[in-house]
Amino acid sequence: MRVIDSHLHLWDEDVLTYTWLDGPYAHRFAQPELDQDRLAGASEERAIFVQAETVAEQFLDEVRWVEHHADALGVVGIVAGARLDRGVDTVTHLGELSAHPLVRGVRHVLQDDDDGLAMSMAFVTGARELAARGWTFDACIRASQVPDIARLAGAIPELQIVLDHLGKPVVGTADAPVGPSPEWVRDLDELARHPNTVCKLSGLPAEAGGTWSAAQLEPFLDAAADAFGDQRLLWGSDWPVSAIGPAETGDPHAPEDGSATYQPTARTRWLDVTVAWANARGHDVDAILWGNAERFYGTAAAPEAPERERRGIRRWLRGDR
Repeated sequence: MRVIDSHLHLWDEDVLTYTWLDGPYAHRFAQPELDQDRLAGASEERAIFVQAETVAEQFLDEVRWVEHHADALGVVGIVAGARLDRGVDTVTHLGELSAHPLVRGVRHVLQDDDDGLAMSMAFVTGARELAARGWTFDACIRASQVPDIARLAGAIPELQIVLDHLGKPVVGTADAPVGPSPEWVRDLDELARHPNTVCKLSGLPAEAGGTWSAAQLEPFLDAAADAFGDQRLLWGSDWPVSAIGPAETGDPHAPEDGSATYQPTARTRWLDVTVAWANARGHDVDAILWGNAERFYGTAAAPEAPERERRGIRRWLRGDR
C-alpha cells in the first residue's frame, strides 16, 4: 500500500517563529519525530508539506527549511504560506516562491478571517496570480466559509482548489457524536459541483479533540465521497495537529493531570480507518491514498532544486541571510 500524505505539518521553534503553538503543540515536530511515527503498513510513503503558519515574514524561510530536509522526510511537494490579499506584496512573494521547485501551491489560512474575504477584490486578484502560475490553493476554512470557496471556484475556474479537513464540520466526540449537518452537506455538494475542486480526508480527529471513533466520522467521509467521488478525494494525516488529544491507553508518558498530549498511534489509526472505510464502500483506495494527490499536486516527477538553490539553502541554514 503506497501513501502520499497530502497534509503533513512540521515545525521547530528553534528554527522558525510561530505565535499559535502552546500546550502539547509547543514541541518540535520535525524529521526525528516523524521518523518515529511512520505509517505502519505503507510500502511507500511520501508527503506534501503544508505550511505551519509561521509568522508571515518567515513564509519563505519555512520553504527553505523544508527543502533542506525534503529527501529525508519524503516530501515531494510544498504548500507554502502566502497572503493573497496584499496586492503588489502578494505578487512579489509568489515570484520569490517560484524559485523553489518543490512549491506546488500556497495556503492563505482563512479560518480566522471574516467570512467573505475570499471573494474580496484583493483576494481574487491574488488568487488569479496563483492560477496563472499553475499552482494550487489549499482552503483552510470553517464550515460557514465553504460557500465562499464555492464562489471563488466559480469565479476562477482555472484555479485548482483543495478543501482542507472537509471544511472543518462539527463532529462532536466519540462519546457525544454529532452527525453531518444538512447545511454542511448542502454547502459541500455546492462546492463539489465545480470541477476544479477536490477534498482532503483530513483533520477530523482534531475537530473531535482527539477523541474519535470510526463510527463517528464515517458519515462525514460518506458525505465527502457522495459529493466529490473517489477520484477527487485525497488522504491526509494532518500530523501532528490531529495527533493531539487524551493519552492513549498504556502511554507511559501520559500527563498525570489528564491533559491533552501526543498520541503516537493517531496517524496510522486515521490511515487504517480511512482504508477500511474505502474498502467497505468499494472506493478506489490507491487513488485516495496516492493517485489523486499525485495528480492534483503534480508530483509524479518532483523536480530537484538546482545546485545554486541548494547552495542558497545551505547558506541560509548557516545563518548567512
